[in-house]
Amino acid sequence: MMKTLLNLPLLLLCLVAQLSHGQPQTVAGIWTTYDDDTGKADSQVEIWVDEGELKGKIIKLIEPEDENPKCVDCEGKFKDQPIVGLEFIWGLTQDDGVWDDGNILDPSDGSVYSSKITLSEDGNTLDVRGYIGFAFAGRSTVWKRAAAPATAIIEH
Repeated sequence: MMKTLLNLPLLLLCLVAQLSHGQPQTVAGIWTTYDDDTGKADSQVEIWVDEGELKGKIIKLIEPEDENPKCVDCEGKFKDQPIVGLEFIWGLTQDDGVWDDGNILDPSDGSVYSSKITLSEDGNTLDVRGYIGFAFAGRSTVWKRAAAPATAIIEH
C-alpha cells in the first residue's frame, strides 16, 4: 500500500505530460512581429478565433516614434484610428491547417492585403503572407510566439 502511494505523484506527472503533449497547436495567442529592414521586434499582436474566423489586434508597439500613433494613411473605418487596439487581421478561415481567404492591414501605409497564415509544426512561429492577386506575388514575414504581457488581456 505504501509503495502504491509513493508512486502516485509519478503516475500523475506522467499523465499530465501525456495530456499536454497530445494537445493540438493553435494560432491563438500573443505574437511578436519584426521589422523587415532591421529584424528588431516591432510590436505584439493578439490573435484569436471567433466563430471560425481568425482575427488579430495590435496590443503593443515596441519603441514607437509617436506616443499614440494613428492609422493616418488608412481608409474607411480604419482612418485615424489608434494603432494600438486596431483589429488589423480579419476574415481568415482554416483549411487543412492553413488560415487563408482573409485580410491584413498594414497600418504603416494603410494598405489592405489578402492574407495567408501558417503555424509552424512546433507552434512557436507563424508564417504571415500578405498579397494582392495571386499568393505568389506578395510579402512574407515570420512572427514568434510571445509570453502574454499582463496588460494584454482584451475582451472579445
